Amino acid sequence: MTALSTWIVATIAAMGYGGVVLMMAAESACVPLPSEVIMPFSGYLVASGRFDLNLVALAGALGCLLGSAIAYHLGATGGRWVFERYGRYFLISSHELRIAEEFFNRWGAPAVFFSRLLPVIRTFISFPAGVARMRLVPFVFYTLTGSYFWCLGLAYVGRQLGRHWQSIGPYFHRFDGLMVIAMAVAALWMVWRRLS
Repeated sequence: MTALSTWIVATIAAMGYGGVVLMMAAESACVPLPSEVIMPFSGYLVASGRFDLNLVALAGALGCLLGSAIAYHLGATGGRWVFERYGRYFLISSHELRIAEEFFNRWGAPAVFFSRLLPVIRTFISFPAGVARMRLVPFVFYTLTGSYFWCLGLAYVGRQLGRHWQSIGPYFHRFDGLMVIAMAVAALWMVWRRLS
């Protein structure tokens, strides 16, 4: 997890807004990259003066739309068997897909908007929308709007932390070792759970 976070941070630092689009596109195409790392770091770069808050949120939302379009297309053309057959290669569990499907079946088209504000479900909701052949214009609108608010919120948190890093940084460093151990255990548990 630490290596993954380092790679995400390095990509965004090197590519700028394009890196945000790329990382969020991968996350929304059901590749398990945490938006909870991508967008707060982008917000930190807002605090440092490199990014604009609204532009970074828009870049994140555009990335979400691109990745979601891939998942939507797979759902519309390949059906559920695509994820049942290949999902394990992306560490996607059938349980997570089932949660997204139930959420979509219960709430219909607005589920695409609301799911963009919820962890886990947000990553997988495009696939059941594709399987259901949801109309493309509402899909694009709900995806872009919901993703913008999600990205804006996470980037805002990152910006606020970045503005106060000098005062709060020393407190975080006291727990560096514990945080590394906790992240390693969480990453191993996630991989074990998804592969078993």
